[in-house]
Amino acid sequence: MKDLTDIPAVMAQLGANARAAAAALAVASAKTKTDALNAGAEAIEAAIPAILAANDKDMAFGRDKGLSPSMLDRLKLDEDRIRGIAAGLRAVAGQADPVGEVIAEWDRPNGLHIRRVRTPLGVVGVIYESRPNVTVDAGALCLKAGNAVILRGGSESFHSSGALHACLVQGITSVGLPAEAVQLVPTRDRAAVAEMLRMTDFIDVIVPRGGKGLVGLVQREARVPVFAHLEGICHVYVDAAADMEIARKVVLNAKTRRTGICGAAECILVDKALFDTAGAPFLEDLVAAGVDVRADGALQSVPGVSLATAEDFGKEFLDMIVAAKLVDGVEGAIAHIRQYGSNHTDCIITADDDVAARFFAGLDSAILMRNASTQFADGGEFGMGAEIGIATGKMHARGPVGAEQLTSFKYLVEGNGAVRP
Repeated sequence: MKDLTDIPAVMAQLGANARAAAAALAVASAKTKTDALNAGAEAIEAAIPAILAANDKDMAFGRDKGLSPSMLDRLKLDEDRIRGIAAGLRAVAGQADPVGEVIAEWDRPNGLHIRRVRTPLGVVGVIYESRPNVTVDAGALCLKAGNAVILRGGSESFHSSGALHACLVQGITSVGLPAEAVQLVPTRDRAAVAEMLRMTDFIDVIVPRGGKGLVGLVQREARVPVFAHLEGICHVYVDAAADMEIARKVVLNAKTRRTGICGAAECILVDKALFDTAGAPFLEDLVAAGVDVRADGALQSVPGVSLATAEDFGKEFLDMIVAAKLVDGVEGAIAHIRQYGSNHTDCIITADDDVAARFFAGLDSAILMRNASTQFADGGEFGMGAEIGIATGKMHARGPVGAEQLTSFKYLVEGNGAVRP
């Protein structure tokens, strides 16, 4: 590797390496890629002590930096989480290979037979914060889809990501694929991020995974196409026709299971008709669990809630804090989410099929749920094995970005001496 102080040269070398590796991956067999990922999972499990030691360094760095408890939770690895990372790697390995899949085919009167088939994007750049598991998830999904990837993890997870990356490379090279198929930017220097965003000769798409600041920077500065992943301002609307037992279970899980993930609920919307007749025991549950419930209007009568301000709506807390608001039925919920949401994940709790259909039709979030926790907004839970992130844009990739969405397509056209008059 070149002198790490010469960031443009370092990044250009990574880009050239990735381009060469992408050419090899594009023709790699499904079995070879599967074997590489399974071998990587075995390497991770064998390296648990080393990965934990690397994570200890990162946790100390994060505490010294003043990271919040929720961010430290994102960063922390323990043996169960590491084994979960390995299991996710095996789950990706077990997915069907998307490359070469025939999406559609048809014949033309002129004798042409046309197939639209999936093909790798080429080189993917992934820029992410804190969570070291993204190193493996992103690397695995890109490899499965036949793409080379350049990973730039957060400074907080530098050592953990390095240890996990080494295991991935061990698996990749064990089956004869190039080590450069999955590369990790070897410096904390932020200039590497700026350089990645300009690498149009080498990188085909950038995937940012992190907070609003990171994603905003990437969207503003990137000259490479971007799969946008904005804030997870997730809403749960509890309708007048909600089953209260379901509402209490789902609301509590959606907020408190893990507060620091993008699928955590950040605002609870309560139908006025429900509140007038049954109250809001699900808000009382949150208060009892230690959540700072910031409510306005009549919801302030719920014991233990605090007063909401205008700034609390449309905010991603990533903490034991949630906003709460009364709305006038499903139309009121839709209007509020349209104003304050981030097109990530929104949920309705209702037993009324017509109301649920109106909620689904009236919103354009990447993920819409009914009677299920927003914490299921995850590629692994969707059966994809893992995800790079939740894309909230409308072009190409939406929702959990798995291996299939890391492909494009091309047309294969065959004739028998066909000429155009």
